[in-house]
Amino acid sequence: MSAAAFEVEVFFDGECPLCMREIRMLRRLDRGRGRVRFTDIAAPSFDPSELGLSLEVLMDRIHGRLPDGSLVEGVEVFRRLYAAVGLGPIAALTRLPGISGALDLAYVAFAKNRLRLTGRCRDDACAVPAR
Repeated sequence: MSAAAFEVEVFFDGECPLCMREIRMLRRLDRGRGRVRFTDIAAPSFDPSELGLSLEVLMDRIHGRLPDGSLVEGVEVFRRLYAAVGLGPIAALTRLPGISGALDLAYVAFAKNRLRLTGRCRDDACAVPAR
C-alpha cells in the first residue's frame, strides 16, 4: 500500500468506549482495504508533535488527516470516514442545510462532555491524563 492509498486518517481516543464502538464499525466497513488509517492518540507510542497539535487539542475533538496532509476536525471527519467506507449517501445527507448545522452543534456539545458521558471523570474532574 502506498503512502497515499488511504482516503482519511482518523485520530481517535482508544480509551473512549463510545469512540471505540464507532472505530470497530468503521474497521469492519473498511474490510481491510486501507481506505481509512486508524491512529490511537491514547497509545503510549503516539506523538502528537508530528501534527503540530497538543494531545489536549486532539482529545478535545476528533481530527483527521487527508492524503495531502491537511487536517479536518469535528463532523467533517465523520463525513470523510463514512464516504471512505462506502457510506457516501449518508455523508451527503449530513451536508444538507439544517442537518449540517444541527450535527455541528450536537457534536460540539458531545465533544465538550465526552469524558463525562463515557464515565472517565474522577472526583468531578475531567482532564486529559498527563503523559
